[in-house]
Amino acid sequence: MSADVSAPATGCALTLLLLDAARAVEARAEGALAEVGLSLAKLGALRHLVLAAEPLTLTQLAERHCCGKSNVTQLVDRLEADGFVARVNDPADRRTVRATVTPSGHAAYERASALLAEHERSLADRLGSLPRADLARGLRTLREG
Repeated sequence: MSADVSAPATGCALTLLLLDAARAVEARAEGALAEVGLSLAKLGALRHLVLAAEPLTLTQLAERHCCGKSNVTQLVDRLEADGFVARVNDPADRRTVRATVTPSGHAAYERASALLAEHERSLADRLGSLPRADLARGLRTLREG
């Protein structure tokens, strides 16, 4: 679908174009991540675990990933099956389980980061002279409402 945003306001052309662009970017990113056995959802959870100073409880991970505990449990199940995450007991509370990144998880995260960096370079090439900082600022403004 191609919307002409230069035409007089039609009520939704710019919104539809923005949504179409987001879906296309997401599909290309998912395709790139599939090469290393990840999805955007898995990468998001893995990123929080990589950046954490210590293993996270699933509740902490759900809060950081902005999703429900049942969704995080399923993500961690899949990441654990892939060998990227391990569940460990909390030394302070044996009832609590934490998630930690395995060496394979760190390697997958690094490969995924490199793939997405290449993906972003491709986006920058397509956008041409549009300054990346201006685009990022505009997208953040739209996201924050």
